[in-house]
Amino acid sequence: MPSSAVPDPTGPAVPPGPAALSPLLPSPLQELSDERFGRRGLRLLLKRDDLIHPELTGNKWRKLAPNLRAAAGRTIVTFGGAWSNHLRATAAAGRLLGVPTVGVVRGQELADRPLNDSLARCAADGMRLHFVERSAYRRKAEPATLAAVLRAVGAEDAHVVPEGGSNTLAVRGCTALGAELAGRAGVVGVACGTGGTLAGLAAGLPDGCRALGIPVLKGGFLAAEVLGLQERAFGGRRGTWSLDDRFHFGGYARTTPELDAFADDFTGRHGLPVERLYVAKLLYALVALAEEGAFARGTTIAAVVTGRPFPP
Repeated sequence: MPSSAVPDPTGPAVPPGPAALSPLLPSPLQELSDERFGRRGLRLLLKRDDLIHPELTGNKWRKLAPNLRAAAGRTIVTFGGAWSNHLRATAAAGRLLGVPTVGVVRGQELADRPLNDSLARCAADGMRLHFVERSAYRRKAEPATLAAVLRAVGAEDAHVVPEGGSNTLAVRGCTALGAELAGRAGVVGVACGTGGTLAGLAAGLPDGCRALGIPVLKGGFLAAEVLGLQERAFGGRRGTWSLDDRFHFGGYARTTPELDAFADDFTGRHGLPVERLYVAKLLYALVALAEEGAFARGTTIAAVVTGRPFPP
């Protein structure tokens, strides 16, 4: 039991909540001088959510914190692929707060292979890994399939967090991101995986400010997902938001030499290590859109830095 756990006279000690980890909130807002924006009369700000916590960075903190509070010390069962940043963040949260975690990993065939660096880090942080067939993984939201998974991992009363962490609690948690940017920007850009951060961000922004989502997966399905998340969290569509599907660079976990060169150049210009799977695609998109004239002169654009490169 962590030394900071709070005694519960009626039962086992309850681990401390996420506030015990001293997050840096609101996260800093940093203005960059970049001629690709400046010559078009635009200002570029970085919303440095990557600085919220050393291990639970960016949207991972904003989505996980309300779920950690709701779990109240129960086992957290969540889902992800072999390179899931969400699994890594959940495992780290479990280690830091003394909460048991189980990661349900897509791909039974991976169980017989050496763990990759990401899954090895999850295991080192105490997460139990449970591998499932891809066909079953696709049905993970179905009640019968989910119940079977929970029985298999011995955690039938667990707090379940979906893939990517995007549930109603997470979406509501991300509204604070929009509130922190009130009066600071006219357009807020964010990279999107499952859409939860965009759904909450847009709901938290004031009138006159719009959210722009850059999907990192291809397929064009995300608009319906974001709308569904907002309907479940708020009862309907909230805020002004849109998606631009052109900058996925081949899909999730895919990069290209062009994207790598862009990220290296951005780091050289501004001294910011750029995470490749989300943040690089967002920043590339904003530069391309600025060059296309997509933003009116005088617009202040805030780019949400949702994470940073994980150490090995």
